[in-house]
Amino acid sequence: MDSQNSELVKQQVQAELANAYAQEFFTTVREKCFAKCITKPGPSLSSGEATCVSRCTDRYVDATRMISGVVLQAYSSGQGGV
Repeated sequence: MDSQNSELVKQQVQAELANAYAQEFFTTVREKCFAKCITKPGPSLSSGEATCVSRCTDRYVDATRMISGVVLQAYSSGQGGV
């Protein structure tokens, strides 16, 4: 396999991993925030439920950013085995 094909395969694998991580993230957020915020499922969200889901999702996004930053910083400083 030449280097161009190798690079293409690497990019495809990275894209698949990114997609898998995104799916896992959204599944986790959906399950956790639903369990926390939706106490009486119905045809629509109350304003309190909508606010709770929004805040819950924001917390997961912020936490993921923070963790990703720490991992990337550790990796770039040579501590790849965090």
